[in-house]
Amino acid sequence: MTASDAGRARAVLLVLCGAIFLEGIDVAMLNVALPAIRADLGLSTGMLGGVVSAYVLGYGGFMLLGGRAADLLGHRRMFVSWLAVFLVFSGLGGFAPGGWVLLVARFVTGVAAAFMAPAGLALVTSAFPDGPARTRALGVYAGTAAGGFSLGVVAGGVLVSFGWRWVFFAPVVLAALILVAALALVRDPGGERPAGGFDVAGAGALTGAMLLLAYGVVRLERPGDGPGLTAGVLAGGLALLGLFGAVERRSASPLVRLGTLRSAPLVRVNVAALLFLAAFAGFQFLATLYFQEVRGWSALQTGLAMLVIGVDTVLAPVLTPRLVARFGNARVLFGGLVLAAAAYALFLPVGADWTYAAMLPALLSLGVAFSLAYGPLTMAATEGVAEDEQGLAGGLLYTSMQFGTALGLSAVTAVSVAAGSGLDGLRAGLVVPVAAALLGAAVTAFGLRTPAGPGAAPPDAALPADASRAVSSG
Repeated sequence: MTASDAGRARAVLLVLCGAIFLEGIDVAMLNVALPAIRADLGLSTGMLGGVVSAYVLGYGGFMLLGGRAADLLGHRRMFVSWLAVFLVFSGLGGFAPGGWVLLVARFVTGVAAAFMAPAGLALVTSAFPDGPARTRALGVYAGTAAGGFSLGVVAGGVLVSFGWRWVFFAPVVLAALILVAALALVRDPGGERPAGGFDVAGAGALTGAMLLLAYGVVRLERPGDGPGLTAGVLAGGLALLGLFGAVERRSASPLVRLGTLRSAPLVRVNVAALLFLAAFAGFQFLATLYFQEVRGWSALQTGLAMLVIGVDTVLAPVLTPRLVARFGNARVLFGGLVLAAAAYALFLPVGADWTYAAMLPALLSLGVAFSLAYGPLTMAATEGVAEDEQGLAGGLLYTSMQFGTALGLSAVTAVSVAAGSGLDGLRAGLVVPVAAALLGAAVTAFGLRTPAGPGAAPPDAALPADASRAVSSG
């Protein structure tokens, strides 16, 4: 790579980091603004929950379709087009006069993110050659994504003080700047796109399955609210998933090569991603309730209290690539998951009169854990995958993360409600992130292998190293 090519690649990385940061802060800021939105628009609890769930449905329902569409139709085209859609509907949310407009805006924004995210990740991997340069780039990209989640809480607290609508208008401004830069700088890779047409039947079955499964997971938050319907929705999603598999086996141009899903390391990465995000989403939700409802802190104070988690924004681009180069993705990811479990466990004895100094070790440990885990997940999910399957690999990763987020929120809500109100419910709910992180560490541990002898490569340096073979066999 020449100096000019390297400079252009860094500029492209900056643009794509801006987009993934936008997605992270968009979600985090809305969570902080929910009480203000409810008070201003007079929304019921059900409608307020629907505003949050609508994004999850759009994102989780269309992510795999978005990843494959990026491979088939062009990464740049899908990224730029759906960034524009994201911009428009984020603005619509800011002007929403009532709950239904806000709900529609959040659903379409989630769909837009579902098409943007895998295309953006594929553009990062194509901009840098496989090796140390790509590892560093993915470290920066993952650190920026993680920083969006943590710093978004602070940004949301600041913007809500000016009015909750700024939580929607601020992303419009940022999206417009990123769109202009993307049109000028981002180019599609020169490789050939997959041959064949678009698998309409497979796309319909998969999207329907993802929508039903996402909706079923969201309904788990209220276990007493029609359990029969919830079970029926989940069963319908699984049935459509089975239909999708049958369609793909017979399709001349499958939407998803089933061979991709036969890679055990790739499956392990996605399960770890689901569990890691489930733990973090559940913890962030409960911590926000603790700060605002138990301690009576404002949205801004809550954001500042959790700012220390944003240390991952600094550590991930600097520390994580070096650790991965020395120890491999699996070991670094395992360390991150174990540290995350320890961080959540440190928060278990939370009390009504805890000082911030007592909370700090847990919050700081979580920030370090995020810097260790998020980057290796992103790197491992795409490493060893053929170039024309990068969008699909990104779609699988972000689908796992989104379902993990929804599952984590549902699980902690159900457990805390069943255990009672106040601190008793919060403490019971906090067991869920601990268990999820430990389970994720156990799944990752299967990827730890002892080197054959002196000078051997780090164990499982690239978790899905056999993914390309699986793809070719699919």
